[in-house]
Amino acid sequence: MLGAAPIALAGGGLLANAQTSRTEAGQAEPIQPEPKPQARGTGRFVLGFNTSTIRGQNLGIVREIDIASQAGFTGLEPWVGEIETYQQNGGSLPDLKKRIEDAGLKVESAIGFFDWVVDDDKQRKNGMEAAKKSMNLVRQIGGIRIAAPPVGATKQNDIRLSRIAERYRMLLEIGDQAGVVPQVEIWGFSKTLGRLSEAAYVAIESGHPKACILPDVYHLHRGGSSFSGIPLLGPSSIHVFHVNDYPANPPRQDLTDADRVFPGDGIAPLPKLLEDLREGNFQVMLSLELFHREYWKQDPLEVARAGYKKLLAVVERSEH
Repeated sequence: MLGAAPIALAGGGLLANAQTSRTEAGQAEPIQPEPKPQARGTGRFVLGFNTSTIRGQNLGIVREIDIASQAGFTGLEPWVGEIETYQQNGGSLPDLKKRIEDAGLKVESAIGFFDWVVDDDKQRKNGMEAAKKSMNLVRQIGGIRIAAPPVGATKQNDIRLSRIAERYRMLLEIGDQAGVVPQVEIWGFSKTLGRLSEAAYVAIESGHPKACILPDVYHLHRGGSSFSGIPLLGPSSIHVFHVNDYPANPPRQDLTDADRVFPGDGIAPLPKLLEDLREGNFQVMLSLELFHREYWKQDPLEVARAGYKKLLAVVERSEH
């Protein structure tokens, strides 16, 4: 790690659809989660489960909660669409919150999509309203953060970063009211917010003390960002890190979400990355986020258990 102190953000922050069953609607019996595996060597890291990893099985959020708990995870990152489906089918959000807590999980983050970056005033206004709605849903189930990717602007390269920073501050102010922090998410394929440096600029220039970044191992590589940039940031700049791995082929520019593999099954420098996070005093949820179509064909609990074991193994290797 570099000898210089981490760079600080303004204000004290740092550099910053299958039919749902009656069970899904909240009428299942309370779960009796299995004892969690011993999580050795996690240190400052919470091992989290992004429900995209078993999204293809179309299980619904209730079953996904059970699986994440049984696999050993203590962090959860659900998708807002799943929460909406649960509610539309008669599910109670307070009941869902209790179910998550009873399963020994905490919603450190959630995945939502709203057009907060775009130039079109009407589209952006609607996007901010959608963000407010999403944040309120997330808060009602105990969530404290939400992803803020550059939805609607991925093909544009003419939006000034200073403008995006202003819009991010507006989003953060909505989050202040909702009690949920939006995180600037990097999408490596995007022409806007496709690199770590761009997300860092937006977070800094927002001038908001809660500004932060949501990086992803795959997206950092896909967008050409160096992993050596992470140690330049400070520990309040990142609270959640999407963790996965990628193969040597196809080439970086041709990779897609479906090419992500379990941590340790590809060529990403994961042990070094986690070592840098540990040495930089980052306290983050490592959220397993995969979209691999073969995993979606397999037993979801076995996929989650395999992901937990492989993620834990990478964490332990990073200590040596």
